[in-house]
Amino acid sequence: MNQQLVRSTSLAGAIVLGLGSILGTGAFVSVGIGADIAGGAVLWAILIAAVTALCNGLSSAQLASAHSVSGGTYEYGYRFLTPAYGVTAGSLFVVAKSASAATAALAVGWYVTNATAIPEYLAQWIAAAVLVLFTLLVLGGVKRTNWVNAAIVTVSIAALLTFIFTAHQQTAVVVERASVKWWHVLQAAALLFVAYTGYGRIATMGEEVQNPRRVIPLAVVLTLAAVTLLYLGVGSALLHFPGIADFQAEHFSLASLLPNGPIQWLVTAGAVVAMGGVILNLILGVSRVVLAMGRRADLPMRFANLNDQQTSAPPATWLTCIVMLVLVAIGDIKTAWSFSAFTVLVYYGITNLAALKVAKSDRFVPKWVSILGLVSCLGLAVFVPWQVLLSGLVFIVVVLLIHQLRR
Repeated sequence: MNQQLVRSTSLAGAIVLGLGSILGTGAFVSVGIGADIAGGAVLWAILIAAVTALCNGLSSAQLASAHSVSGGTYEYGYRFLTPAYGVTAGSLFVVAKSASAATAALAVGWYVTNATAIPEYLAQWIAAAVLVLFTLLVLGGVKRTNWVNAAIVTVSIAALLTFIFTAHQQTAVVVERASVKWWHVLQAAALLFVAYTGYGRIATMGEEVQNPRRVIPLAVVLTLAAVTLLYLGVGSALLHFPGIADFQAEHFSLASLLPNGPIQWLVTAGAVVAMGGVILNLILGVSRVVLAMGRRADLPMRFANLNDQQTSAPPATWLTCIVMLVLVAIGDIKTAWSFSAFTVLVYYGITNLAALKVAKSDRFVPKWVSILGLVSCLGLAVFVPWQVLLSGLVFIVVVLLIHQLRR
């Protein structure tokens, strides 16, 4: 007999879980990267990214309702499209989320070195140590409980609101780039989209929430609305710092804009806690997809092996850690985040395409939502830096060639 989870999660609980999965590197790093690209127009970029994320979140909820299995679009690609789409989606997920984790780890390194006397050149080593530490914690069975998640959300929001309030005590300055064009806004939107992608956690809660067909879409909308307000608050706050026009996006942290003192330490602590939680979630999520790909033989089957207690998957988890460490070796937050942006946009393009194949009897999200999501994802993907775009396309071609040869 199949066992099902008790439907004990309310709308408020789903929103808190969603916030815990989203808030992190996006709020504390990527809004600053967006401001570096688009200047004051970063607020428009945030809104474009939010609309794209909303469409994708609803498509993900539709798919999770129609085909409730772990593995996300890797499984949806197999179920609703073709194996090639599934393999591509799985590979993109592993790389995209690994790049996000690498960005979060690098950001932790920069936040720590900015707030202490530790030399900046050690930021990469701190990032690598953080990834290895969290990998060991995952192998030891550590997970984010609902209480831990709520605590992380509380600390994150408190730090962000403190930053926003402090910034607005200063006079706003004009933060414009002389050469900002409409495509800069779209490039910023592409990078900011990654800052929303934790909404997938809500979409997978079909067995856990009360009245899922109503609660999940509503939770997606309300969570993304709350996150967008926070991002707009951070974006507008950045306009109050005269030095924002000269910061290095590769090494950016909100705390570095604040004077030394308790407020800077609070923002630093909030950022480190939030991004630590994100790293833990990403190692768990990526390793589970690697495990699923090993079971289907899309990766060597050794990656489907579990430990003796069947509580963790050491080969899949260590492969996840190694991929993340390779990306950390780049040492550039903006490059890692840009690669995550391209790969995750294509990944969610496949998600929307799969959502269009859901049977009419199972559909509760209009098709136009998935069409808009598909067009938005693929449209924004071409605005990442050309080096990243080229690397991403080569990666997809290689994945498809290997898949074809293995068949």
